[in-house]
Amino acid sequence: MSLPPNFLDELRGRLSLSQVVGRKVTWDMRKSNQGKGDWWAPCPFHHEKTASFHVDDRKGFYYCFGCQAKGDVIGFVKESENVAFMEAVEILAREAGLQMPARDPGMQKKIDRQTRLAEVMEQAVQFYRLQLKTGAGTASREYLARRGLSEAALERWEIGFAPDGWQTTWEHLRAKGVAEDLILDTGLARTSQKTGNPYDFFRNRIMFPIRDTRGRAIAFGGRAMDPDDDRKYLNSPETALFDKGRNLFNLGPARAAAGKGQQLIVAEGYMDVIALAEAGFEGAVAPLGTAITEPQLELLWRIAHEPVMSLDGDKAGVKAALRVIDMALPLLAPGRSLRFALMPDGKDPDDLLRSDGPEAVARVLEAARPMVSLIWERAIEGRVFDSPERKAALEHDLKQVTGQIQDQSLRQHYERELRNQTWQLFQQQRRQKPRGKAPWRGAMIKEGPVHYTRASYLVTADEAAQEHMREAVILATLILTPAIVSEFDDGLLQMTCRDPEHARLRDILLRHDGEERALRAAVGEEALENLTRLRHVAISPCLRKPGDPDLARMTVAGEIAKLSAVRGLNAEIAEAMEDIEGFADEAVTWRLGEAAETHNRATRSQQEDRAEYDIGENGAPINRDERSALDALLAQISFDKPRT
Repeated sequence: MSLPPNFLDELRGRLSLSQVVGRKVTWDMRKSNQGKGDWWAPCPFHHEKTASFHVDDRKGFYYCFGCQAKGDVIGFVKESENVAFMEAVEILAREAGLQMPARDPGMQKKIDRQTRLAEVMEQAVQFYRLQLKTGAGTASREYLARRGLSEAALERWEIGFAPDGWQTTWEHLRAKGVAEDLILDTGLARTSQKTGNPYDFFRNRIMFPIRDTRGRAIAFGGRAMDPDDDRKYLNSPETALFDKGRNLFNLGPARAAAGKGQQLIVAEGYMDVIALAEAGFEGAVAPLGTAITEPQLELLWRIAHEPVMSLDGDKAGVKAALRVIDMALPLLAPGRSLRFALMPDGKDPDDLLRSDGPEAVARVLEAARPMVSLIWERAIEGRVFDSPERKAALEHDLKQVTGQIQDQSLRQHYERELRNQTWQLFQQQRRQKPRGKAPWRGAMIKEGPVHYTRASYLVTADEAAQEHMREAVILATLILTPAIVSEFDDGLLQMTCRDPEHARLRDILLRHDGEERALRAAVGEEALENLTRLRHVAISPCLRKPGDPDLARMTVAGEIAKLSAVRGLNAEIAEAMEDIEGFADEAVTWRLGEAAETHNRATRSQQEDRAEYDIGENGAPINRDERSALDALLAQISFDKPRT
């Protein structure tokens, strides 16, 4: 039985090679790099203890450096299950949810015809390239030069020109001996309904060849040279070769670039892709005249875990991003997400490259935002949450969005992040508005002539300064003990950090969770030195005895608990006051009870801070009053042996 090539391509595209191989091997996670789709394990085909079996998820191939076994996902099933090729395809098709093609004795004939169509398309590519170099292509060459494309770039991208004649391409291909039905089936020409005569589909257009992952020319994109043309860009119609919802412009070269560590970028048009690639961003692709489709997302995730959608920063670009998000939500899973790089208003990547250079584009891509950020902004845009009903409506809307995520673990993370954003928004509304507009200044902490103890600083500071000092201790401790950061993610998310520097450090800790080298580089030596030089930080027990994770863990947990207690007191009282202004019922009584309990916790924390402490030899804090009492007790005890 013959199988159509596009069936096998879709089968390979739907299945991750590492997922299939992973059922037979145990990955060496120290050697593997999951982010790059680079996996290593002991070979399943010969007995060994070392990890010499390599899987390249992006290219879809495996190779053993011990026994030289190699192949793709079909070859792996064929060898590991000891089955024939067709049986291996059937096994994988069931796993991928694909129905096997019906046994068609004419399938080989269909495959042969696709091969001939691809050959005709290749002839058209060469014809259009030659036409660009003639007098008829002068205006197109000048336009491309104005867009910054060199002669070398025109050759690399095989850009051509379709002359402004009704049958120029048709007559050229017929003169080469190409059959009429083949020309029509490639979409290069159509038959007039009025006269029945054939006419060229592309006329007076700059031509961009579109190739599939095997390098075959399967379609064209044409840019109109006539400013009055209603269709600025025109793509080939769908044919036996071309399905525009399942292909991407420049997919093959972009996949190769991503395999070498380049970022996978989804731009809006051909010229954006070409401009980005020529500027060094070689992992750029573009959809083919339509919005991104589900099959195209699957193609992208086959190459990279987080493709970056590059869109215009205007309202249309934001709307396009939100449409992609709505489509992608049910498909999300760990290792399958998107980020969004919104260009400055009125500019696309090509414009930004020409005006500000590659560095500006790199900055925009570096600042690409996660999906959850745009989901949150859409949820609150233009809305005021000044009543319980409006607040409940926001929570309902967000729940509707996260409910579309099928992966349970990922859905819970989205829910937690959006709950935190909601909590911060509502807390900000409850807070009393500041009297001035001046930014936070560390000088607001009043340091008088007090004893050099941490408790003294906290006692003499007002509530805002106390909050600032506790944040500083938490941040310094976690930066110096990165192994425990993941244990305090929730606590960090609850820190509002009015000091911009504290907010920056908090975000770095959350972004580089557990990555010590990247964390220290992002923080910067100067910022860390400034933080640890603060008196109330410098005398913190865990900084006086560094390298003790248990002491660091105890310090961070204690400071976060005290912050939460004070903030909880303010929040409970504010909410109780809101309820009292409405209806007095049992719920209000309960909330006031909660406020009282929170007040007790906060009071206990403040009492602890008012106590004077000494620092023991092991770095632990010792309450000075308790130490005095213990010393007095010990003084009354005689340790001399009684005489017998």
